[in-house]
Amino acid sequence: MDKFTKLTGVAAPLPQINVDTDMIIPKQFLKTIKRTGLGVSLFSEMRYDSDGRENPDFVLNKPAYRDAKILVAGENFGCGSSREHAPWAILDFGIRCVIAPSFADIFYNNCFKNGILPIVLPQEEVDKLMDDAERGANAIVTVDLESQTITGPDGGSIGFEVDPFRKHCLLNGLDDIGLTMEKADAIADFEAKRATRTPWLAGA
Repeated sequence: MDKFTKLTGVAAPLPQINVDTDMIIPKQFLKTIKRTGLGVSLFSEMRYDSDGRENPDFVLNKPAYRDAKILVAGENFGCGSSREHAPWAILDFGIRCVIAPSFADIFYNNCFKNGILPIVLPQEEVDKLMDDAERGANAIVTVDLESQTITGPDGGSIGFEVDPFRKHCLLNGLDDIGLTMEKADAIADFEAKRATRTPWLAGA
């Protein structure tokens, strides 16, 4: 998993509330178990019409936001079913931070496990960032995980809270497998000792 330290990029505004995981990545795209290739289908039903043509009014289809790295969203983002494809699609598009007043629990947890930083802020702070995001290509925002600050286009700074363990994992690029591999030496030592003490468990 890629480390998350400091992220600077365009912030895209998506003010809708209750954006569920089926809106993020519709069910017909859940056949794959690969984490790549889903970005093109992110928000598919809002991004494209029935003939597959882009909807020019959808925020991520607008030239200023095609390379957005941050999403400023409405409350209860990521509700609905617990599909991990939702953060996969967001990450594959290129977005590594989602800011909202609230998230659905499972989606929130899945973001951390996939290298995305979900930030919960009071509605008034989200409104300020939403206003900043409306600036299009000038909506350059910096998210600094180490200092836990968000800096807007005008230089104003907002602080945010994050669980220390999850912060450690993101800063060091550690998913569940990475956390396990940090204990590789201890695991190997245990296995060696077990093989000596109970060789029959290994078929010896």
